[in-house]
Parts: sequence; structure tokens; C-alpha cells
Amino acid sequence: MIPKVDIFLQKKAMQALIGEYGRNSVTEALREALAGLRRQAEQLEKGTVARAEQLENGAAAEAEQPEREQFIREIETMEESVKRILVRKQSCRFHHVINATGTVLHTNLGRAPLAQEQVFRLEEKLQGYSNLEYDLCRGKRGERYSHFEELLIRLTGAEAAVAVNNNAAAVLLTLSALSAGKEVIVSRGELIEIGGKFRIPEVIEQGGAVLREVGTTNKTHREDYARAVNEHTGAILKVHTSNYRIQGFTESVPVTELTGLGVPVIEDLGSGVLVNLETFGLEHEPTVQEAVRSGADVVCFSGDKLLGGPQAGIIAGKKELIGRIKTHPLMRAVRIDKFTAAALEMTLQEYEKAPDAVWERIPVLRMLKQKQPQLRDRAVRLRDMLLAQAEKAELEGWRLEILDCCSQAGGGSLPGQELPSAAMVISGTAAGMPGAEQLQERLRFLETPVIGRIARDKLWLDMRAVFEEELPILAAELAEVMTGQRKDAREK
Repeated sequence: MIPKVDIFLQKKAMQALIGEYGRNSVTEALREALAGLRRQAEQLEKGTVARAEQLENGAAAEAEQPEREQFIREIETMEESVKRILVRKQSCRFHHVINATGTVLHTNLGRAPLAQEQVFRLEEKLQGYSNLEYDLCRGKRGERYSHFEELLIRLTGAEAAVAVNNNAAAVLLTLSALSAGKEVIVSRGELIEIGGKFRIPEVIEQGGAVLREVGTTNKTHREDYARAVNEHTGAILKVHTSNYRIQGFTESVPVTELTGLGVPVIEDLGSGVLVNLETFGLEHEPTVQEAVRSGADVVCFSGDKLLGGPQAGIIAGKKELIGRIKTHPLMRAVRIDKFTAAALEMTLQEYEKAPDAVWERIPVLRMLKQKQPQLRDRAVRLRDMLLAQAEKAELEGWRLEILDCCSQAGGGSLPGQELPSAAMVISGTAAGMPGAEQLQERLRFLETPVIGRIARDKLWLDMRAVFEEELPILAAELAEVMTGQRKDAREK
């Protein structure tokens, strides 16, 4: 009863899908739908055999006609099944999503978002060709780093700067250029693991250097470093534990006490920040400027964390050392592309042209400084928009609560620091209503996917990382899903 793939593909409706999605995608989706039909046919076959056995034994057999009719309808409307599969698969591809998790620098959701104005300016710069490696002033070949190096020098106080594709690459390149074949001294309390199981000891090894551990997990003294320095030492590496904290009986050595030991000091800040977070009541996070002033020869930090820009690893420091890093063969393998160069330049320009307004112009900083009453008001407005979008009767069986909660910076930044926040919390109250997991799944497959967090079988939509302009979209999509789910529950 099931026609072959080629016969289905000749249908007019399938040809329309091919025009929209491409022949290969439609064929793959069709095969997936047919595999489901074959499984259904096997169940029908088993049911037919069972009914025949019942008749042989004198028992009344259940009618199989409705199941067969449904099976035939699914064959006749195969294009609808295929389109559902195509839409589902397309919805899993790269998308703009609404981040209602409460984690500002959510690694799985792209970390630092760019401002809408920055995206528009980025589009203007990237249309057609650009002077990525062309010096317009001299009319000669230039460096892709020149577009933002002077900005970094002025903002950080460093003598020179460069950027690569992420901070792990920045540390790897720095070690390869400055310490290959030599020892790199690191405190045992700073041998950290970052996301994806990348570990400092392994990065040092890949950089061609030899790890020399000093001190203990909780305490390392200056004399530990001093005793370890010898003719084979390439550098001292200080790693800021930006994704965890050791508290209690601890001691670490600041960079200022290591600069006189006769070897370069490299400081990996991890999540670099250019502003004083204490201004808005957050805990102190070492700034890049502080690291440079402390005497670090090279400072490495991320571009897409507390800086609030695109993914990048920024290296700032002494001109002679940055020059060696720029000319190292590995540089070409980890260099940034034109998209990152343009976005990084625009982000840094925000810091320079309006230092007092940067807390509003950089989305990450704006989200971090938001206070709980402001977020509670946003949650209330979302609930009101949802109630206005949906008929009140259609939302019966759902509970909408405005509750206080705690969010976090994320991305390995500000570890252990909770940010008082507020959320609209959704739960089903009537029998047969979907649970939080089912609701979250429906929200993931919307045109603009919504990602929240689940706790106590409730879906929490934390307002900290939800943009104001996303509220109407979020309300409309919630209304679509929740009224549909309510309808499904009634039918069941």
C-alpha cells in the first residue's frame, strides 16, 4: 500500500516542497516519514494476526477499520508529514532565540549578544568588500588587527595588542611564541579546566612548553615561584580562576610581586572586563587595566564575556612580546575573520566614545546592572501581554506566577555571585495539562525558539536576559503554545 519514494516525489505538493527546501532535504524527510509508516504497517499486521487468532478461538475481534483508514489517510497526505519533519529539522538549525534562562553569558546560547545598532552597522561594513588588510591611509597592505589595536592600547594602557579567535587560542599562541621548549611556572591552585574539558596543563603542552607546578591547591607563596625560576624558565603564567573560587585558608601571589623574577609574566584573565563592576553593586572583578598596571608583560582575555563583544581572544602587553606573537606561524591558524574584526572594533568604540553610557550601550553590562524591581515589572508586563493575546478562558488550567529568583553572569564569569532577578513562572493545574518539560519542548520548536529553565516541574522565564523588544514576540508565542496545549488537553 505504500508507494515508492520516486512516486511520492513526482506529486505536485512534493515538487513545491523541493522548490522551498531542496531535493535532498525533501527526499531525506520523505524516507523518515515512510519509515514511520512502515513501523505503523507492522503494528497493523500484528493486530490483524491477533484478531484472526481471536476469531479462531471463538472470541469477538476488535474492528481494525479505523486504524486502516487512518493509515490510508497518512499515505494520501504524506506531504503534510514531510513538511512537519522539514520544519522540525529547520527549527533546530542556527536561530535567534529568546534567552529566558537567567544566565547572561550563556555559552550554549552564544554568550554576549550584540546590540541591534551594532548589528546594523556591522551589516553596512560587511556588504561587498572591505579594507580588512588594506591600509587606506598609505595605500598599501595592512594588518587586520590595525582596526582595533589603537583602541585597545588606549583603553587598556598596554603598549600593543592583537586578537585571535578565542581566549584558549590566545593563551596557546602566547605560550608557543614565548615559551616553546622552556618551562612555564604555574601555581597548583590555578591549573584550571575551562569549558569542553580544555585544561591549562594540556594547553601548555600543546604550546610546546613544559609545565612546572609550584605551591599547593590552596596556598602558593612568592618564594615558591622564586625557587622554580632557572635558566630553562620561559615564563610565569598567572591564571585568574574566573569560573570557580577557593575560599578559606588560601593565599596567592599578585602579579606585582612576580615581575622582578627576571622572566615574562603572562596573565590569563579569562573573562576580561574594562569597567569597574562595583559601580553597580557587583563584586570586584580584576580589570584588564589593573592587570596591565600591575606589570604583567602579556594579558589574555575573552572578547565575548564581560567585555560584551564577539568571540575573540585578546592579547595585550609589551610591544616586543606582542611583536613576537604576531609573527609566530600559529598566528595564521588562529587569526580572526572580517566579521570578528569589525564587531570587535565597534564594541571597543562604544567604550571609548561614551565611557559613562557604556553600561547602557553594551547589552551584557546593561543586563548585569538591572535591579530586581525592574525585572519584576518586566515579568508583570509579559504576563499582561500574554493575557491580552489569549482569551482568558483558553488559559484556564494554567497558573501564571510572578516570582523572585536568582540569575547569574555565566560564561565562567563572576563565579558564585547570584544576581537577584524575577521570572514569570508557568505550570499546568488541570488534569491532562502538559508538564514543564513538554511545554519547554514546544517552545523550542517555535519560529523564535524560547529557552527557559525548569525547576519544581514549573517553567521559569527569567527576565534578566530577555530584551524589551522581545516581550511582544514572547507573549504571542506563549499564547500560541499554551492555548494549543489547552485545546489538546481538552480533546484528550
